[in-house]
This record gives sequence, structure tokens and C-alpha cells, in this order.
Amino acid sequence: MAGGAAKPLDGLLVLSMEQAVAAPYCSSRLADAGARVIKIEREGGDFARNYDRFAKGESAYFVWLNRGKESLVADIKDPDDRALLQRIAGTADVFIQNLAPGAAARAGFGSAGLRARNPRLITVDISGYGADGAYADMKAYDLLVQAESGLCSVTGGPEGPGRVGVSVCDIACGMYSYMAVLEAVIARGATGEGCAIETSLFSGMADWMTVPLLHWESDGEGPPRIGLNHPSIHPYGAYPTKDGGPILIAIQNEREFVRLCAEVLERPDLPADPRFESNIARLDNREPFDAIVRGVFTAIGRDALIARLRRAKIAFGEVNDVAGLARHPALRRTGIAIPGGAVDLVAPPARIDGASRDLRPVPATGADGEAIRGEFAP
Repeated sequence: MAGGAAKPLDGLLVLSMEQAVAAPYCSSRLADAGARVIKIEREGGDFARNYDRFAKGESAYFVWLNRGKESLVADIKDPDDRALLQRIAGTADVFIQNLAPGAAARAGFGSAGLRARNPRLITVDISGYGADGAYADMKAYDLLVQAESGLCSVTGGPEGPGRVGVSVCDIACGMYSYMAVLEAVIARGATGEGCAIETSLFSGMADWMTVPLLHWESDGEGPPRIGLNHPSIHPYGAYPTKDGGPILIAIQNEREFVRLCAEVLERPDLPADPRFESNIARLDNREPFDAIVRGVFTAIGRDALIARLRRAKIAFGEVNDVAGLARHPALRRTGIAIPGGAVDLVAPPARIDGASRDLRPVPATGADGEAIRGEFAP
């Protein structure tokens, strides 16, 4: 499906009153799959355009999340613009919004009203904490929801909670929204009817926090913060090496543990030690076992250690920084046009029939306004 090949969502019209990350993530993936996405921006543009200038003078966030869209500057408080947007919504397949709580509905773009006029419409309302309850009117940004959801409490080291280094709450919400839209498009093919979808940053991260929540409900404590280690599997963590950065190993079953001990640590006796005979035992005796691992890993050269791990078929990874990511042999890139130039992005994760989809350009603010206004004139 590379180049000019047909895409699965060709012909789908999406109207998105969006800003920042969550809704743009959803609509950008719809655009990647062929949908026509009309992005509504305020005067001056989506504020994410000004987050940074790391993408050859453009915002890295904006370039990543707004490829393949058309940009229309419109004011939902202006009667003429509001009428224009209603006309577009009347013919659209999908309507997405993540404005401040209640703003879309107050301007006449509530889901029920839009779907009454266009029953085939699929609406997506993205919020911080959902449409109901005490938090319904709360503004929400990624780090706030990381904190509110408990994610920070299981992230970081023993010294204190930490922030996940990317906008996981926004991204999770955008991904769930995209998934829900695809399901709704399939369902509409059978029923002819659209539906109303609600997603939130909090609900997406709450789903990701299911395992820590079940831990807490079981023992009243939940998983500890232990840095680059797994809270419930051991050994599964990073260890220093003699002449390089740390190596992270991951043991998933007892067969692997036996191989680790015999072929990497050269201690075939360890699996019979009562302190290490099972994963539960090893969790209770982390430090004694970690001391053995550190003793071996810091005594031999990094290349020799990696060779041992490979021969033993032990899962391992180098603890890279962003520079390491940039050089990584598994990283795939793709070029994309931006206002005034071009930039290389990470290629879409899914390859279709062995190829990556082409990505359409990132629009300048209001670049498509004149054409869209003419197309949807009364």
C-alpha cells in the first residue's frame, strides 16, 4: 500500500475540532489510512504548533500528529463559521472534538444534535476524565493524568515517583479513540447507523494500570518502584557491565533461568538453591541473586557477555538513550513534507504487504481554508 495505492479509509470524511495531542493522534492515524481529515484550528493555529521548533523550525509534536490533514481556520463562536462547520458535519462520516469541557456542546456541536441531523455520523468526544462525575469539568493534561491515575506512583525509583518520558495518557487515549472509530465504521457497514463514542485520558491510563490495581487490591500495597526492574518477575532488569552501559535481561520462565545460570553465570547450581528455585523465591531474595549477576557482568567484557547471552538464547537489550534510538538497526524512517521543507519521521509501526504507507504533508495554518469554504458554500 505504499505510494499511490488505495487505502482502506479512502472516501471517509473526518471533521476534527482538535488541539494538542489526543484527538490529533486519532485523526492523524485515520488520515494515514486514507481518510480525508479537515482540521479546525483557531486563529493563530493549534497551540501545539508552538510547543517547540525541533522539526526543522516546526513543532515536533505538530508534525508527528498532523500529517495528511487539511487545515481550516474557523471560529465556532462566529455565526457564519458555525454554519459552515455544521454543513461539513452534515456530510461527514466522523466528527472528533477535544475542546475544553462543554465548549463543543455550547457552540451547537454536541453529539446528540449532530447525529440527529446526520444519523450515519460517528462522533468522538475526548475529555480528561469522562463526561460524567465530579471530574467532568476538569481540564486535563498528560502529566496531570499520569499523577491522578497512579501511573507516577509505579514509575521511577525508590527515592520517589517519576513521569513517563512521553505523553502516554494522551497517546493511549488517541489510540483507543482510533480503535473505537474503526470498530464503529465496521458496525455502520452492517447497520447504516453511526454512534457516539466517548473516550478520556484517564480511562485509557486506568486500563493500562489494571495490573497494578489488581496488585493493590490483593495486598493493599501495589507494585514497588524499582527503576529498571520488573516488580513481579525476576531476574528482569538492568545490570552494570565491565566496560560499557548496563544490559537489561529478561527471564520469563524456569527453562530460561536454568540456561542463564548454567551458560551465562556459569553457576548451574543456582536453580537448586531454595532462595532462587522459583520466581516467587527470587522476588523475595532479589539482592543475593543480583549480587551474583553483578559479579559476573562486571568481570567480563561487554562483547563477551553479549556473546554468552546470545548463545544461551537469553532475551536482553542495551539500555539506550535517544541517540541510541537514532542509530538503532530496527528503526524505520519515512520522509514527510512540512511547511517550508521536509523532515524524517519514524515510519508507521505497521507494514502492509511488506511496505509502509506514504504520509501526506503537514499543512500550514489555514492552508486549505479557501478551498474548503468554496466546497461547502451554502
